[in-house]
Amino acid sequence: MKPGMAEKEGFAALVMRLRATGVSSLDVLTAVEQTPRSQFVPPQFSNDAYSSRTVPIDCGSFMEGADLAVRLIDSLHLKPGHRVLEIGTGSGFTAAVMGRLCERVITIDRYKTLVNAAQARMEALSLRNVIIRQADGSAGLAGEGTFDRILVTAAFTALPRFYTDQLVAGGSIIAPLMTDTDTCIMVRLTKTGSRFEREDLFPAPYLPLVPHLASAL
Repeated sequence: MKPGMAEKEGFAALVMRLRATGVSSLDVLTAVEQTPRSQFVPPQFSNDAYSSRTVPIDCGSFMEGADLAVRLIDSLHLKPGHRVLEIGTGSGFTAAVMGRLCERVITIDRYKTLVNAAQARMEALSLRNVIIRQADGSAGLAGEGTFDRILVTAAFTALPRFYTDQLVAGGSIIAPLMTDTDTCIMVRLTKTGSRFEREDLFPAPYLPLVPHLASAL
């Protein structure tokens, strides 16, 4: 099968699965379609680009399955004027899709190898509103003002206060929390005045966040 046809068939199958879970936003699905996922997976896993399986990438990291990645983006309820912070760039796929939906995305990762590879993909896709940096995500991202949305893809046992301090009023953060040693669930916290409303979303296979920059990669 030709690569272009495989891409189309993979995307069509993904859309069918997503609609069964309630994801039907035309804007989100169009952004995913415009961001060929096969360009983000290692070549040996090209057949899994649109599957629900997690895919290993460099530095011992992994890509979420396509279904989970899109559900996370859909749960953010992004709008054109939004500024978004992503903690955990990984392959850069979610940042690329979000970049098609909002004004600006800043995404950070502790691994220089992942940062460089993701940057090359953004340049190939001409996504100039996605900014990628090597940084320690355990401390959020100081000095960049506040964000409308924050997406965290490494788990905490309790969400640090500084993340919520970096949100605008009415903004929301989606992050994985460890509910016990083996269970991780995505939660959404929405900033309402000085309070935060919590909504539990769905289980997710994330690992605990590792502080500091990577020394070797």
